[in-house]
Amino acid sequence: MIYGRRRIFVPLMMLLGFCFLYGPIVSLIVYSFNSSRLVTVWAGFSTHWYSELFHNDAILTAALLSLRIAAISATGALVLGTLAGFVLARYRRFHGRGLFGSMVTAPLVMPEVITGLSLLLLFVSLESIIGWPQGRGVLTILIAHMTFTLAFVAVVVEARLSAFDMSLEEAALDLGARPLKVFFVITLPLISPALVAGWLLAFTLSLDDLVITSFVSGPASTTLPMVIFSSVRLGVSPQINALATILVATVTVVVVIASRLMLTNEKRPPA
Repeated sequence: MIYGRRRIFVPLMMLLGFCFLYGPIVSLIVYSFNSSRLVTVWAGFSTHWYSELFHNDAILTAALLSLRIAAISATGALVLGTLAGFVLARYRRFHGRGLFGSMVTAPLVMPEVITGLSLLLLFVSLESIIGWPQGRGVLTILIAHMTFTLAFVAVVVEARLSAFDMSLEEAALDLGARPLKVFFVITLPLISPALVAGWLLAFTLSLDDLVITSFVSGPASTTLPMVIFSSVRLGVSPQINALATILVATVTVVVVIASRLMLTNEKRPPA
């Protein structure tokens, strides 16, 4: 009797959990095809708001800027985070390791308001002392996004390297390979799933960030979250539903492709 109740209770709780998490997203997608200007009143199927969205220059410009910033900052965070994760995983004892590890992972627990304010004060001080950076814009946003996203990449890479089979690297070194060649030929390909996951995580966090970007951006560097937040304060437009639907579809496609690539890489026999 208890086993039978458990078989019903567990799927029911799982179904309720999925409805709680993804129900609002599904309703947003459905109402993006609503012909009514009111986002909560269904008036029939229509793709009118998608055509309106693609003629909205402010949203398109902000979306392209956000994608460019997210791609560049995620790539920079991947390089810096991989190096930091490698040091934390392989060099267990060196002077200042505790401080270095704390500084790398600090953005994980630091409130975004504090991070954004501290970066703003840093940029203002640097501009007054050395004249760089000149004002706030795309460059300051890139530096800020790299600063807080590299922590996530470092954690992912460190966790993957902690479970890494060191005998593969030792065998390559015994056969005469140099440490740098071992790192690029053996280590990086084997931890590539973690690198892909770290890049995607950094890309998503950068694309989604609003608080830190608001502190370090300038008048000519308005990102997509800032445009959405400004428009939502005046009332939710159906164009926002259409934009959110496109973003959800894009992220879903990217995640599926990345998952397939990682599965293919794991199933591929070693050379």
